[in-house]
Amino acid sequence: MYSLLIDHLSTAVLQLNRELCIEYLNPSAEMMLEVSRRRIYGQDLAAAFFENNESREALLNAIESGHAFTKREAEITLTTGKTVLCDYNVTPVMGALNLTDSLLIELHPRDRMKRISQEDELIANHQTSKELIRGLAHEIKNPLGGIRGAAQLISRVFNDEGLKDYTQVIIEESDRLRDLVDRLLGPRQLPQYRPLNIHRVTERVNQLISVESEGQITLTRDYDPSIPDLVGDEAQLIQAVLNVMRNAMQALLNQEDNQDKHITVSTRTLRQFTIGAKRHRLVCRISIVDNGPGIPDNIMKTLFYPMVSGRADGTGLGLSIAQSVVHQHHGIIECKSQPQLTEFNILIPIEKTVAG
Repeated sequence: MYSLLIDHLSTAVLQLNRELCIEYLNPSAEMMLEVSRRRIYGQDLAAAFFENNESREALLNAIESGHAFTKREAEITLTTGKTVLCDYNVTPVMGALNLTDSLLIELHPRDRMKRISQEDELIANHQTSKELIRGLAHEIKNPLGGIRGAAQLISRVFNDEGLKDYTQVIIEESDRLRDLVDRLLGPRQLPQYRPLNIHRVTERVNQLISVESEGQITLTRDYDPSIPDLVGDEAQLIQAVLNVMRNAMQALLNQEDNQDKHITVSTRTLRQFTIGAKRHRLVCRISIVDNGPGIPDNIMKTLFYPMVSGRADGTGLGLSIAQSVVHQHHGIIECKSQPQLTEFNILIPIEKTVAG
C-alpha cells in the first residue's frame, strides 16, 4: 500500500539496506537518475549515483546512529556521467531492537526548481509586456485613425498637388505605424487547433531558411520519428519556429569571419515534464542550435520583450511573437547562449485537446 503511494510521488525516493544496496526506488527516482529499478535492485548505491566518499561515510553513520540528516546543494554524478545539483534528506527506518533497518533518501533536484522559477518569471514578464503593448496599441491606433482621416480630407478639399504630396506622406506613415502596432500585438486570428505532425512544421521552416540563406548555412536535422501528433495551429507554429530560426540565420550571416555556419534542428519527447507550474505527461521539444556569436548578456533577460534586438537593423518583434504563439499552445521558449553555441528550446505539451 505504502509503496503504491510512493510510486505516485513527484519526489524521487530510494530505500537502501544496511549495506547501502538499493531495495526500492520510485518512478520519479528512475527518471531523475536515468536508471531502471528492475536492473539495479540489490546493487550498491553507486549503480544509481555517486557523490563522494564523505557522503558514503555519512550514510553509514546514519545507519549506526539512527540520526536523520539533510544535505544541501549536493552534486551527484549519475552512471551516465551527467551531474545533477540537488538537495537530499536521509531518514533512518527503524526495525527490530531499535536498530536501523534501512535508509530512506528523498532527492530534490535544484536545477529543475531553478528552471521552473525562471519559467514562471518569463511567463509573468511576457504576460505583463503583452498587456502593456495592448494598452499602448489602443492609445496609438485611435489618434492614428483621426490623423489619417484628416489627411485624406485635406487631400480631397484642396487641389494643390504639392499639398497632396504632403498628405500622402502622412497617410503612408500612419499606415506604416499602424502595421507596426499590429505586428506588436502578434497574430490577429485565434489559433485553429488540429492534430499535426511537428516535422511538417520543421521541414517547412527548413525549406524557407534554406532559400533565404541562399545556401550559406548548413542545416542539419536530428528528428525523433516516434513523436506522436500534437494539437495546434500549423500556420502559427510555422511562424513561431521560423522566427526563431530566422533569428539564428541572421546572427550567423552577420558574422564577419569565414567559419562554417551551422544550424541544427532536433526534436525529442520529454516525459513528466513541468512547464511553469503545470506538469505534463508528454512534451515535444524542438531544439534549434547555431554556432553563431551568441547573445549578449545584457539582453538575455529581456530577449522575448517586444522591440529588443541585438542587431542594429532588427525590429525585436520576431522572438516576442514566437513566444506569444507558443504560449497559446500552453508551451514556452527557453534560451541559453554562449559564443559558438546558442540553443533555443521550444517546448509544447502533447495533449489530446488544447484549450483556446
